[in-house]
Amino acid sequence: MSASAMSLSTNLAYDRLTRLLGSAWFLLLALAVSFKLATPAGEPWPLLVSNFFVAVFYLMLALLILIRGPAKAQAEGLLPRIAAFVGTYWPWTITFFERTEGALPNLLSTVFVLTGMIMILVTVRHLGRSFSLVPQARSVVQTGPYGWIKHPLYLSEEIVFVGVVLQHLSWMTVALLFLHIAIQVWRIHYEEDVLRRTLPEYSSYESSRWRLVPYVW
Repeated sequence: MSASAMSLSTNLAYDRLTRLLGSAWFLLLALAVSFKLATPAGEPWPLLVSNFFVAVFYLMLALLILIRGPAKAQAEGLLPRIAAFVGTYWPWTITFFERTEGALPNLLSTVFVLTGMIMILVTVRHLGRSFSLVPQARSVVQTGPYGWIKHPLYLSEEIVFVGVVLQHLSWMTVALLFLHIAIQVWRIHYEEDVLRRTLPEYSSYESSRWRLVPYVW
C-alpha cells in the first residue's frame, strides 16, 4: 500500500473513531439530563423545561457529529485539536455539578437554553452537513444567520452554555464559562485560517460579515 493510501486510510479511521466517541459523549450527557427528567418530584418547572431543551441540544450535537460531511482540509498540528476537544467536550461536564435551587436562575436558564436551541435549529438548517469540531473546510455557507455573522453556531452554543451554567450556578461554573468563551475565540481563529487557505470564496465573504456579535466583533 502506498504512503498516500495509508494516510487516507488512517484519516478515515480517525474520523470514524472521533465521530463515534463524540456522539457517545453527547448521548451520555443527554441520558444524564433525561434521568433528571425521569425523577421530577419536587423539581421546579423552569428547571424541568430547561433540562428538556438541554437534552435535545445534546442529542442534536450527537447527530450532527455522525452525519457531518467529509472535509476538504483541516487545521494542521496538535493545538487546533486540543482547542476543539476542550471546547467541545470538557466544559459540558458541568451537567454533573450540583444544581441551582433558586427559581430565578432556573427561569433565566430556560430562557437562555430555549433561545439558543431555536438559534441552533435555524443555523443547522442552513449549515447542514458542514458541521465540524476540529477546524475544517467544507463549504462557505452564506444563507440564513450566516448572512449576518460568520459563526452563528458558536454564538448559539454559548447562549445554551450560559443557560446550563445558570442551572449549576457557582464561582467554578462561571469561571468555566469565561474559559469556554476564550477557547471558542481560539477555535474561531483556527477555523478562519483553514477556510481562507482552502476556499477562495471565503475571503470576500468574511470581509463583509461580523464574526460573532454584530457591530462588536
